Amino acid sequence: MSANPSSPPKTALLQIPQVLSRPHSELEFDSGINTSAAWTVSLASPEGGARLSLNSTSNVRVDSNTVPEEHEVEPERTESLAGDDSFDDQDGRPARALYGFQGKAEFRELTNVEAGDELEIMREDVGEGWSLARLACTAEERNSAQGSEIGLIPRSYYIFTAEFAQTEGLLVPSTHSRIGSRREASSDSITPRGSPTRAPEALPIVPQTTGEWFPSFRRSLLGGKSLNRFSSFVTSGAEEFVLQGNPEGASSEPPPPARHSRLLSEDDSKRESVLGNIAEAERHFVEAGPSWKAKVPPFRVLVHSPSKRTSTLSGAYTMYTVTTTFEALSHARSASDPDDDYTEPPSPMRITVQRRFSHFVALHTALTRLLPGIALPPLPEKQYAGRFSNDFVEARRGDLERYINRVARHPVARYAEVLTFFLGCESDADWKRQLPYYLSLPPKGPSFYANVYHPAFNVDAEEASEAVDRFVNHTRAVGKGVQSLRNIFGKVREARVEMSKAERLLSYSILSLITAKPLASAPTTGINEDDEEQGNSTAHGHVNEDGAWCWRENCESCLKLTKAMQKTSETLQIIADLYDDHARRTQLATHEAFKNVAHPSTLYAPVVDTHKSTLSRYNDSIRDGAEDEEMAARCETVLNITMAEMDTYHTQKVEDFQELAKEHLDGEIEFYEQVLARLRTARRAFDPPQYDALAQSPRQPSIYERDLEHPRLNPSPLAQPCPHVFDSAPMRPVSVAIQEGVGMLLGGVASPARGSVFGKFW
Repeated sequence: MSANPSSPPKTALLQIPQVLSRPHSELEFDSGINTSAAWTVSLASPEGGARLSLNSTSNVRVDSNTVPEEHEVEPERTESLAGDDSFDDQDGRPARALYGFQGKAEFRELTNVEAGDELEIMREDVGEGWSLARLACTAEERNSAQGSEIGLIPRSYYIFTAEFAQTEGLLVPSTHSRIGSRREASSDSITPRGSPTRAPEALPIVPQTTGEWFPSFRRSLLGGKSLNRFSSFVTSGAEEFVLQGNPEGASSEPPPPARHSRLLSEDDSKRESVLGNIAEAERHFVEAGPSWKAKVPPFRVLVHSPSKRTSTLSGAYTMYTVTTTFEALSHARSASDPDDDYTEPPSPMRITVQRRFSHFVALHTALTRLLPGIALPPLPEKQYAGRFSNDFVEARRGDLERYINRVARHPVARYAEVLTFFLGCESDADWKRQLPYYLSLPPKGPSFYANVYHPAFNVDAEEASEAVDRFVNHTRAVGKGVQSLRNIFGKVREARVEMSKAERLLSYSILSLITAKPLASAPTTGINEDDEEQGNSTAHGHVNEDGAWCWRENCESCLKLTKAMQKTSETLQIIADLYDDHARRTQLATHEAFKNVAHPSTLYAPVVDTHKSTLSRYNDSIRDGAEDEEMAARCETVLNITMAEMDTYHTQKVEDFQELAKEHLDGEIEFYEQVLARLRTARRAFDPPQYDALAQSPRQPSIYERDLEHPRLNPSPLAQPCPHVFDSAPMRPVSVAIQEGVGMLLGGVASPARGSVFGKFW
């Protein structure tokens, strides 16, 4: 049995029932006029009912040449409708043709309608799914003897549009209206936009200048291309798409509404033989906003259990376990069985695979080629020295987990077939066989933009320019603030370590006080040398035989006080350990998580560059006297993509900072609750009945008394998070670098805070 052409890729990940299936909506996406202006939301009908999109209106294209007899409109009725003079002065509802239509004159049908033509719907429903329409024309042509063509057109062949010229506060260039003259259908990847309502006056040709050194150089010699060939506008394929459209020759006709299928290219045919038809995974939709339409629900990925392995070819490497968790869909109980016992919701579904760092590099490379217009998170850099140390492996594990989850959070990258293959291929044989195919795929380039569908005519040049300026200023401010926050949080962690040292010193001081044992390296302010020598000579008289802090024997009150103060000293040692562990473990994880929100301006710099370059081309294409409607339509597609990426950043920023704040507060609450529990336990030792029970036995030496001679007051250096890919390395004097390098070669240590090569990255 052949596979359904519109079915998703046949990988292990997509075979999960009801998890990665495309969510169904009552109002489906309209496949649209073309690849750049794909769909338009219908207005409410005059009768007050909401008109559905093309998908919900008709799933089959009607051909007037093959209209069945039962669907033909009566000739008498059409003749009366088309020949009625009352329609000449009547204004219909504005609409736009979705398909080309060549009807039969004997049936009073419109005989020459091209995709994208503007129509006036005189009567929406005349029976059997037909509408009475008139081709848009000027008032002069309408009053002429010939007049404009009025006839029947299938209801599924047009869609209502808003009268933009009458919208308050919205200015539309005159080039967006329509004239009555006919023109040839476009063979490009998009349907042409409208033409002027009246013939433009013959104006003298004035040379245009853009302020460049040689105004016509870029247009004549470079074909309109940018001089900066390293710009993301160029490297992503957006420039080629704006100037030339889709070089692969995508059809100007929209895909059938029901299945969204299209002709497969050679690459698609090859992929179909390996993974099934993946055309749906390469088609992306932009909703009003603009914002990306999510086609699959979000899921969570865990990277855990790293292990060192050895290969005869590649040597030693670290293997990570990658587990993808899908939330199972809950099923409501049937209304016919209200008395059934309640059943627990199904447990989340999981898929576990084994991946190494080079596999993540392959995934990132393939995603970069597959989604050139998407702001993908940066992949952690490769490490050569110290890459098998426990600290580095744990830091690398966290970076990889953050990377893969940020990819999975993106509404478009989430359903990319290469990500599906990466997370769902459990067979090593299938992995080795299919991975070279993904790495051999050429960059998508213009074809990525040609497969993006969005609402038509939803771009305002001034709003787009203002939005990108505000976005740039905001991301720069956020990046600067986050960098400062990362530095301050590092000082907070160091302060916690210092607090641990202070609590430990206080504990040693109390223990030294009740045992008369001196504390090494403790401050001795106010003690003269004679008292210090006498105190070091003997402890006779400081404690009695029961170990109580008293010169009297069998003193129960001092025994109880001594044992209670010893418990306080031991509690302070535990609190010192809590401070140290909190700074090194809990706060380190939060410190690492700040990298999720760091450097947004650098991450989205390619998107901003593409947006500004496209906006410049868009303004040129709608300039009076030099209109290029097809280029303007393609510019709208690119601008919809860039603004959808800005919206994605906005959504993820809110989620990220919420998660960071909650994670920090939860960690602080848990830490202080542990500290309070220990302090309350020590406090109860001074109240009866615990305090009275302390006199029943002699005092036992504390486990911390042996540390008084060598107190643990010099903790190990505080581990810092691995640097972000976009972090700038601090500059150091050459003499310091040479000194450290010589020290490493001779086996010495350059500084107490760096005991290995890996320490330099802290």
